[in-house]
Formats: sequence, C-alpha cells, structure tokens
Amino acid sequence: MALLNEEIRQNLKGVFSKMKNEVTIVVFTKENDCDTCPDTLNFMKEIEEVGEKIKLETYDIEKDSAKAKELNVEMTPSIVLLDSNKKDNGIKFYGIPAGHEINSLITGLLEVSGVGEAMPDELKARLTKIKKPIDIKVFVTLGCPHCPGAVSKAHKLALENENIRAVMIEAQTFSELSNKYNVSGVPKIVINEVHEIVGNQPIEKFLETIESI
Repeated sequence: MALLNEEIRQNLKGVFSKMKNEVTIVVFTKENDCDTCPDTLNFMKEIEEVGEKIKLETYDIEKDSAKAKELNVEMTPSIVLLDSNKKDNGIKFYGIPAGHEINSLITGLLEVSGVGEAMPDELKARLTKIKKPIDIKVFVTLGCPHCPGAVSKAHKLALENENIRAVMIEAQTFSELSNKYNVSGVPKIVINEVHEIVGNQPIEKFLETIESI
C-alpha cells in the first residue's frame, strides 16, 4: 500500500526539483524481528520515485555487515543519507521518518544536495572549533510536531562539521533504547551519552552544550 497519496507526491516532486546534487538514500533492513522494515523500505522507494536526484541503495544488516560497519549502522530499520560523492556526513535515521518526520527527511535531502539554509558566520566560526567526536541522538515520535525541527538542527550540525554525527531515533520503535535514556518526552536530545536537552531548542543551545563537553 502506498504511503504517499497523489497530492503529496506532486508536492514532493516540486520540492525535490530544487535539489542541486544527487543524494543516495541507504536503507538497512533485516528479514526477521523488524516489524517496521517493510514499511520503511517501501516508503523510501516512493521517495526515490518522486525525486529525480534521489537514488536508493538497500542492504540487509546481517548479510551486508561490512557495509553496515562502514556506515556505523547498528539497528534496523535505518537510513543514511550520502552526498553526490557517496560521502557519509553523519546524517542518519533509526526508524521510519514518516508522520511529521517526513519534514526532517525532506530537509536532510535538500541540505545534503547542497541547497540548505546558510548558517550565520558567527555560528560557523564556533562550529569550526569543535574538534572532538560528538554524537547526537534525537528521540522523536511520529506524531510530534516539534520533533522535526530538533532533528534537522542536529543533522545540520553534522553536515557542517565532520566530527559531529546525528541520528533521529523513533522512540516507540526502539523502546529499549528509549528506556535506557529515560525518554519521557520528545524531542529529547542526548549528546555524547550524558548531556541532555529537551524540546525543540535553538541551534545555539545545541552548540552551548557541545562546547561545554
């Protein structure tokens, strides 16, 4: 069953026509114990169909373990966005980016293609000073209207600085992970395992937290 109706497909065609460079969506699934894998794969096939510059690659996390290790993928379903040089810029989704999260997927595709919003010089200058590895987890639910903003900001930071990795985690799909990080409200942002931010905070708040590490 199609997840995108004809109206949404046409709207997305218009949005994706603005893409500058090609982007590859890499999807990892597995055959067993992954209830949302089929829907995630079908959804990304539909996204590929409406974007001329969107390409899709699919892998099985168990059969293609070397590829999973290369892209640092540990769970399924997962999605990694690669730029036109097939470079991984640290932009990842664990779980299907449907519901409100289609917005963070759209933003990610546009940003990786080279048509994202320019970051203010002051923030760019601060970002260039970040030399240590930074891991950002953004826990979301698909019905949360404020979550895509937090995901997109985390992904933007990853795109701008190669030391930063950012992943959207769908809290209900990965309930054990949500319990581990005490996720009681979303969006919840966890940076380097211990530093927490709750809510769709300004990108400056992300930076302040990162700079304090």
